[in-house]
Amino acid sequence: MAEITAALVKELRERSGGGMRDCKKALQETDGDITAAIDWLRAKGLSKAAKKADRVAAEGLVAVATREDGKGEIGAAIEFNAETDFVARNDLFQDAAKSFAQLGLEHHTVEAIHGATLESGSTVQDEVTRLIATIGENMQLRRAARLSVEEGVVASYVHNAVSPGVGRIGVLVALEGAGDKAALRELGRKIAMHVAATAPLSLNTDDLDPAAIEKERAVLTEKAREEGRPENMIDKIVSGQIAKFQKDVVLSKQPFVMNPDVTVEQLVADTAKELGSSNLKLAGFVRLALGEGVEKVESPDFAAEVASMTAG
Repeated sequence: MAEITAALVKELRERSGGGMRDCKKALQETDGDITAAIDWLRAKGLSKAAKKADRVAAEGLVAVATREDGKGEIGAAIEFNAETDFVARNDLFQDAAKSFAQLGLEHHTVEAIHGATLESGSTVQDEVTRLIATIGENMQLRRAARLSVEEGVVASYVHNAVSPGVGRIGVLVALEGAGDKAALRELGRKIAMHVAATAPLSLNTDDLDPAAIEKERAVLTEKAREEGRPENMIDKIVSGQIAKFQKDVVLSKQPFVMNPDVTVEQLVADTAKELGSSNLKLAGFVRLALGEGVEKVESPDFAAEVASMTAG
């Protein structure tokens, strides 16, 4: 059995919103596995983990870039991490993040961007190494994503921007089809703002990861049993809840945040009708939130850490 430390309980409380005793019990029941403990708390109705489990824990910036050329439009987003939020305010760090996003327009993967050459003649990897030596913190170009359309627009939005094009959440939205570019770009930007707020898991129902559905089904089934629902009714109850879950996490089916009376899918259809565009469709989206999936290690004794850094 894994040791259930106070630090582990504290982390679960912060991520789940559960009580101390409940978090300790959940960790004991799941042998110290935080992800499983969050699901255990949810099944018992003791957690708000569905909304808190993805809280970010790393620092740095997300940067986005878009470009229109003769072949259509392209958008790129990258995540450039550092150890503290102070670095995100540094002009050198911000400029590097922006330049990496520009390179993402040409290079499809993080590995390709690492090997790409900057205007200075150095590679991105060399530039990251130089910044580490200059600023004094560990850094990592961790993720990159790219969208393109031959006809239409790739719109972008940055949430909590610290300067143009860089912030804590970066979103790209691809709208494919004919229509007034300015109107399409405004629609794309509004949908990108919606994506930043709602964090959908997929574009369409068919794109939703089956593993995500099965995980949700298992949690909801256990929760129904904990609530004492009749065994012969649980499948029907859970199926209804799964349908609601899909509506909540699938972008095209979500109520549009600026007008909840219409779904995002309907918003696109209504705009297409207004513009006289018969082939307009929402073709894709990218959402990068700073620190997703990165576990931040905190010193248990901040005073001792400072002392160790200043000693000698």
